[in-house]
Amino acid sequence: MTSESEDATHRMQLPGQVLIGPGVVHQLGEVCRTLTSSPRAVLISDKSVMKIIGNAAVASIQKSKIDVELLLIKRATRESVEKARQIIKKQKAGLVVGCGGGSVIDVAKLSSARKRQPFISVPTVASHDGLSSPRASIKQGGTSVSIDGQSPIAIVADTRVVAQAPFRFTAAGCGDLISNIVAVRDWKLAHTLGYEYYGEYAASLSLMSAQIIMERAQTIKPKDEQGARVVLEALIASGIAMGIAGSSRPASGSGHKFSHALDQIAPKPALHGEQCGVGAIMMAYLHGIEWDNLKHALATIGAPTTAKQLGLKRKHIIEALKEAHKINPKRYTILGDRGLTEAGAERLARITGVID
Repeated sequence: MTSESEDATHRMQLPGQVLIGPGVVHQLGEVCRTLTSSPRAVLISDKSVMKIIGNAAVASIQKSKIDVELLLIKRATRESVEKARQIIKKQKAGLVVGCGGGSVIDVAKLSSARKRQPFISVPTVASHDGLSSPRASIKQGGTSVSIDGQSPIAIVADTRVVAQAPFRFTAAGCGDLISNIVAVRDWKLAHTLGYEYYGEYAASLSLMSAQIIMERAQTIKPKDEQGARVVLEALIASGIAMGIAGSSRPASGSGHKFSHALDQIAPKPALHGEQCGVGAIMMAYLHGIEWDNLKHALATIGAPTTAKQLGLKRKHIIEALKEAHKINPKRYTILGDRGLTEAGAERLARITGVID
């Protein structure tokens, strides 16, 4: 248990600029030029993204008289981060741009932090709040490990591109956001028990991001640019809440523990945000929150609410519920130190309709 004086000190990381709207990728070069005097940058992306938006991003940066070194990756691994770090060093780049989905942005986030250079986030999907947060997820030993990186110095989010991405990613982002309701309740519980600092402002911002998605559920639809913008803005705000808190606490609680446990247990896990949404339904029940409201919002959006919709078996859900408390054990949640029994896990999943 830490003291109040130890808990009260933390570093806030916030983006300096946020540019969001249709076609804003063409303004990326202007953003780069206002944020750095360096003549060199590294852009991290992948093959599919280059065809959609990456080439336009490179052209915009070059138009601002900045040389661009391109690195294409396949997955967010320690090897990818190290390769990016070496290229940043070799090119003496003063700026890193992550243009793509979560894996690309996470590699940019970590490699730039290790070289102490700023990075710009250019998301192409709205699948989770990593596009604006200081935390990164890296594949290691068959599972995902969450690591401290740094917040982007700027975010350039093209709503036209995000709206055209497969809607499953946007729905997953909504699941990630709705799980903030549980994360904040977990955080407050830990604080009440004397385990850690609780930031009212960061918690309120995180909750607001979730509540907006709940309220606007009917307007978030495939290929709808305004709906994509709502989700993007909420994800950015959620990431900023983490930057204010100095940790992922405002947006990562028992629902995330459940998701990470599934990553370890299921042969083929679903998307992180999808799993967080389903986890949030069950954890809300444990907290005494109106879990059916969360479930209704997710269903309205088109996000999974059951094991079957996740593409997972009943046994995976029960096992993940039993093991979830072991994920990041220093972070106290409603799951406590001992977690759930098999009978308790099965009952919880049945009551909330996650399993039949």
